[in-house]
Amino acid sequence: MGELYAESLTGAATEIEYADGTRRPLESARWLEPIDGDEAVLARCAAPTLDVGSGPGRLTAALARRGVPALGIDITPHAVRLTRRAGGFALVRDVFDQVPRSGRWATVLLADGNIGIGGHPLALLRRAGELARPGGEVLAELEPPGTASRVDRVRLRRGPARGEWFGWARVSVADIARLGAAAGFSSVEPWGQAERWFATLRTYA
Repeated sequence: MGELYAESLTGAATEIEYADGTRRPLESARWLEPIDGDEAVLARCAAPTLDVGSGPGRLTAALARRGVPALGIDITPHAVRLTRRAGGFALVRDVFDQVPRSGRWATVLLADGNIGIGGHPLALLRRAGELARPGGEVLAELEPPGTASRVDRVRLRRGPARGEWFGWARVSVADIARLGAAAGFSSVEPWGQAERWFATLRTYA
């Protein structure tokens, strides 16, 4: 996502383009301020929490303000700078690279659709389970009931500038129990808050 994503966080009008030519605005500004339902997510985060794809860090910083040790990881340096500026701890890191405290996180957070990272949700859930401690939890935000799970090829664009194509997945809450079982979790609990949908996936103790 790179430079175009970083620029979108400064307010530059940026679009998501799909392989079929469809475009829609990338509404990055909404990740800078609290969103309805955030409080329910934060209340379920145990210490320490790893915020995967933390972006500008609204959740990482909010956890820090609550006294919950948390680390955000994101591949975009500007997003990491914004997280630190907001009072959170963050590193420029790919979730599939070496991550501090691997296997010892009480909560691994996949908010704001970040279960879609890489376009392979099963692989990402397995990785999140590796990062969590025994008996820990992965909190994943999902698409609402009635939405089809899918994987898209997308890229970012702003005017004549275009990024590289990458895969992004959307996972319906209706499919998360099957995916969670395939990824090796002991239980999967879907739940909703403020018209948002989530699941708590627990690792074996």
